[in-house]
Amino acid sequence: MGLTGFEVEVQRPQADGGLSTEDMTLSMGPQHPSTHGVLRFVVRADGEVMKEAIPDIGYLHRSIEKIAEKVGWHGFMPYTDRVDYVAAMPCNQGWAMAAERLAAIEVPKRGEYCRVIATEFNRIQSHLLSVGSMAMDIGAYTPFTHALREREYINDLIEELCGARLTFNYMRIGGVAWDVPPAWREKALAYVQRFEPLIDEFNDLISYNRIYTERLANVAVVTAEDAIDYNLVGPNLRGSGVRYDVRRDEPYSVYPELDFEIPVGRGEMGRVGDCFDRYIVRIREMKECCKILRQCLQQLPPGPVITKVARNFKPPPGDCYVRVESARGDMGWYVVSDGTAFPYRCKIRTGSFAAISIVQKVSRNLMIADLIAVIASLDLVAPEIDR
Repeated sequence: MGLTGFEVEVQRPQADGGLSTEDMTLSMGPQHPSTHGVLRFVVRADGEVMKEAIPDIGYLHRSIEKIAEKVGWHGFMPYTDRVDYVAAMPCNQGWAMAAERLAAIEVPKRGEYCRVIATEFNRIQSHLLSVGSMAMDIGAYTPFTHALREREYINDLIEELCGARLTFNYMRIGGVAWDVPPAWREKALAYVQRFEPLIDEFNDLISYNRIYTERLANVAVVTAEDAIDYNLVGPNLRGSGVRYDVRRDEPYSVYPELDFEIPVGRGEMGRVGDCFDRYIVRIREMKECCKILRQCLQQLPPGPVITKVARNFKPPPGDCYVRVESARGDMGWYVVSDGTAFPYRCKIRTGSFAAISIVQKVSRNLMIADLIAVIASLDLVAPEIDR
């Protein structure tokens, strides 16, 4: 399908002298600013009404899982940042946990707390970009600037922690690369205290704006049954009313020691599972992240942040599957070791790849303009789709 724009609707004479029409085929992307990365959708439309929107992926494929076999266990950690560049910390953590499970390595408690702190700040950072850009995609520019401002404050904190603002390379097999800097914990706690009430300000600014809610309510409804059948995860699954979160239901790290809720879609503006529910679940998750961060920062135990791991790391032969709750949901890492310094196989399961599969179904009979809301509500990130 090598379409690069609009194909004009064709009118053809019929035998009885009347006119018949054909569908328009539109190409949205791969450079479209509202596709959240290098994505392309082939849209078949009757006027302004879509008959279907077919995802056309592959523009960002980099063979990243094959690269794991060539660069070794330690060497692959920086590459995991590129699986989901918006929320790279959970990718770091998934790879480290897989290697640790194969080699039966125990991470020091302080190292686990540092991982959760870094991951939850990254989750807020990712959700801010998601909800801010979603409002901008639909036509409200100001909320995006508010979200980006807070994201920059978090970037500053993470930069102090690990030296980077996007691709972090913070975690290591056995723990984390660096302990929290002096006085960083107090600064992070102060920011959490400041940020939590700002979520309510953001709601006042856009979340319950009448124009915004009418654009999102009852659009692209995904029932709980469809969400499970299509294997949706994270906020997209919880937006359909399914209360499932890997941190609680398949607990790992120190999450069993923490108290937090799992927000789900309630259909407060329309039907359960619409675009608004997927949006508002991310807003509420940021409040839960603040709860988790406050507990971790207050309970941060003393001790080392990493255990000694051989530079020439060679886990025993075997395989494992590790799950972490990324910003886009259940992320799975299947890793096979043959006992050498290089992984034998690596397979990454991501939330965006599962989410894009449902676009073709939910886009039927929507307006073309609604496709932007659907893509934004699913929080698709292109590198997660192609890898």
